[in-house]
Amino acid sequence: MSQKVMSQSVSGEKSFTTLKVVKMGMMVAISVALVYFIHFPIFPAVAFLEYDPADIPILIGTFAFGPVVGLLLTIVTSVIQGLTVSAASGLYGILMHIIATSTLVLVAGPVYKRQKTKKTAVIGLALGTLAMGVVMMGANLIITPLFMGVPRSVVWDLMPFIVGFNIIKAGMNGAVTFFVYKRIAAFLRK
Repeated sequence: MSQKVMSQSVSGEKSFTTLKVVKMGMMVAISVALVYFIHFPIFPAVAFLEYDPADIPILIGTFAFGPVVGLLLTIVTSVIQGLTVSAASGLYGILMHIIATSTLVLVAGPVYKRQKTKKTAVIGLALGTLAMGVVMMGANLIITPLFMGVPRSVVWDLMPFIVGFNIIKAGMNGAVTFFVYKRIAAFLRK
């Protein structure tokens, strides 16, 4: 039996081996477990905006295996998390998590992939954090009124909290990723 699970589908991305898929599954499991154990509001006035470290394993997987894998990790984690530990947020939570984390991954990942240095990691994570803040402004203005049935003006009034939340969450997760990645990367690349 071949160790190949999928063939090379995107230029520059290595094929998926059984071991790589197992490692990806492990990153998803860690991400979901982190959300289960660690989640708290950043701003008490908008307690529904809760920080969680779910993006750390996803970012680590992105840096180790590339942005396409990071996107796959994001989608799988978002769906599993949305059906289990964050089920109260339903489809809305799944969709918003996919949009937010995909933005972070698809900006930070390619920057780091081009030249794997500490400097490019910082630049990629900073650009990803800013992009997530901007994209989530638009996503909240469009998607939140549809799912929550609130006027766009209410969402606009909450925008300083929404932007602050996304920047803080992405920044914290990016910082932790930066400090732990090298310790974990060797294991993931074996």
